[in-house]
Amino acid sequence: MSDKPDHRVFLNGHIDVPADRLEEVRAVLPDHVKLTRAEEGCISFDVIEDQSRPGRFDVSEVFADQQAFDAHQARAQASDWARVTQGIPRHYRIESASNGG
Repeated sequence: MSDKPDHRVFLNGHIDVPADRLEEVRAVLPDHVKLTRAEEGCISFDVIEDQSRPGRFDVSEVFADQQAFDAHQARAQASDWARVTQGIPRHYRIESASNGG
């Protein structure tokens, strides 16, 4: 077992995309995933459309620490993903491993 503190940040949840915006969201999603996975401190990042609920995308993210998560949020807010998904409510839970996540 490592004595190194665990500062990972976990985000889990979903986004429900309205039918009239689905195609545009699907079009920008691959680039959003690719760019995020390339970010320093990104451990895992998945956004997967639920085949049983059209328009629902399940989201699972793990970042090395709060700084990496914050950097991701800043980059994502200035991206095509943010523009295309603006105003679509997110249903996420964010936890830190150091807080029992």
